Amino acid sequence: MNLLLRSNPKPWLQQHQQGHYLLSKVLGALSFSTNTQPKDSLNLRISRAGNPKVSVIPVIEQWLEEGNDIKKSHLQNLIKQLRRYRRFSHALQISQWMGDKRDYEQSPGDFAVRLDLISKVHGLEQAEEYYNSIPDHLRGSQVYGALLNCYAHKRHLEQAEATMQKMRELGLVRTLACNVMLSLYSQLGKYEKLEALVKEMEEKGFYADVYTFNIRLHAYAVTSNIEEMEKLLMKMETDYLINVDCHTYFAAANGYLKAGLIEKSLAVLNRAEQLIASMGGNSKRHAYEVLLSLYSAAGNKDGVYHVWRLCKNMGRIFNSTYICMITSLMKLDDIDGAVWISEEWISSSKLNDIRVPNTMIRAYSRKGLWEKAEAYVNKIVESGIELEASSWDHLAMGYHFAGQMTKAVETLKKAISISKPGWKPNPYTLKACLEYLEGEGNAEAAEELSKMVSEHCPV
Repeated sequence: MNLLLRSNPKPWLQQHQQGHYLLSKVLGALSFSTNTQPKDSLNLRISRAGNPKVSVIPVIEQWLEEGNDIKKSHLQNLIKQLRRYRRFSHALQISQWMGDKRDYEQSPGDFAVRLDLISKVHGLEQAEEYYNSIPDHLRGSQVYGALLNCYAHKRHLEQAEATMQKMRELGLVRTLACNVMLSLYSQLGKYEKLEALVKEMEEKGFYADVYTFNIRLHAYAVTSNIEEMEKLLMKMETDYLINVDCHTYFAAANGYLKAGLIEKSLAVLNRAEQLIASMGGNSKRHAYEVLLSLYSAAGNKDGVYHVWRLCKNMGRIFNSTYICMITSLMKLDDIDGAVWISEEWISSSKLNDIRVPNTMIRAYSRKGLWEKAEAYVNKIVESGIELEASSWDHLAMGYHFAGQMTKAVETLKKAISISKPGWKPNPYTLKACLEYLEGEGNAEAAEELSKMVSEHCPV
């Protein structure tokens, strides 16, 4: 790929603004100001009704029965917040309830949001049925954009391309729709199609925003086309309309790492860190977690600990950051450091998030350090944290790798016995345990283990 998409500012500024307008509509629900909307009891009641299997509609109806009004903008904001916290089922319930009430006239944006939620909760088939029920005159850029995003999210290339073509025919294609397709092509490794769409954007004068460039940069990085990656990065850095973000440098760092250019990777990671410093909230935390992983991949232990200190300076450290730090240190064979971080988590955590100890158990087991994994499991149990099936499954894997097959069998049985519906044991560990029992001439025990799997973990 050697095309450089122009970003001549003034002729395309209006299309740039339209692209971002559509982005806010399709991917982030509708944009509603929350500056003047205080937290009220309805918001609190909805936030507390966290069980996805229990409807939140009775909460809304109770609020109305108490003599309160609910403006449409309030419901839209609730849907937006629920989507942000991935409570898609509850968001869909409110969207459907709002659509069934005659007092709330539905806009194309409301249809688009509901279409997206149906796809996430019930799948594409029901989403398509809902799309077909939307009147033609309301199927504007927002609805088509939502449908396109549904197909792209599920990686259904043929349907996505057909939707994109329909949008072309209707004159609805803007930068956002192109970005959705560029991302899909990149994910599927369809780089020739990606290049063709870039050329189409250039010919039709579509503004290339930072998302466009980042997708292309990632494609160059994945294919180790360092020369074109560097050209594009330089163009982005010198274009005053392109606000280069940390993800730009993350993509470049990955490209350099893949090519074995460690020093260049560290240089762009330093630039990423400077941009992260001005960020805030969850975005900043997530960015630091990526930075931890990339410094680890570069073999730079000092960089990992440096970012960890930056994370601690933010105040509360989330469990996901502990997991990322432990994983990064284990990749660097800094076992003592990983243990130290784990000890800090045990002493400071108020939430029994099993993902953190599971990270340690899995890392020990993969390195063949079954004795350390065993000791760590005992310590976690003594601390009062209840292990789950996957915890024991990871330990069984460690026993298997170390040839401790008797322990592997017993531990795997324990994992299966406490498993919840939908859980599956590690197939390689299970196969090794069955082969071990059969090799020992213990067909009865092998049959017993197979029976446990079929009863607790049915296919």
